[in-house]
Amino acid sequence: MKIVFATNNLHKLDEIRKILGKSFEIVSLKDIGCDVDIPETGTTLDENAHLKAKYIYDHYGLDCFADDTGLEVEALGGAPGVHSARYAEQDDHNSEANMAKLLHNMADITCRNARFRTVISLIQHDADNPLRYRESLFEGIVEGQIATEKRGTAGFGYDPVFIPNGYAKSFAELGEAIKNKISHRARAVEKLKSYLSSFLKVK
Repeated sequence: MKIVFATNNLHKLDEIRKILGKSFEIVSLKDIGCDVDIPETGTTLDENAHLKAKYIYDHYGLDCFADDTGLEVEALGGAPGVHSARYAEQDDHNSEANMAKLLHNMADITCRNARFRTVISLIQHDADNPLRYRESLFEGIVEGQIATEKRGTAGFGYDPVFIPNGYAKSFAELGEAIKNKISHRARAVEKLKSYLSSFLKVK
């Protein structure tokens, strides 16, 4: 099955392709000739995921899924949350700056509970009504702690400062194989995979 994943983030693309497996051909925005920076103006992860998937559906007529992910820190009232990618920079995804700001803001905080949350919006043509579309949402959550310093070099984003519950290492130290089994995105994608497999009778 061929489906568009509304991203040009090579890390995300590779991660999701590995989780979904060979039953699905996942193509990126670049693969369909889309070089637009789709606005993420929603106030929630659900809204941003919907906006990206719906943009591709409306402009290219293709079934598409999109995700949005937020790091929600308890002591910071759920921040950075929907603003995770641009926590330190208003218009630029700068992981190093984002982590530096987070660690600075938590320097004197002992409660370091946090969670990663991913929401996937899947938009498909409605087989019963060609003028309508179907949307399905899938959520994945992993609880953990914020480290006091960056640890590890693998992964991307906030991986070096997030320690999932049940482990003594950060996502960046655990490595791709383990992360792809336990991460927030993995959990959301497994739900997506289960839905698509059941819907299309794909094993």
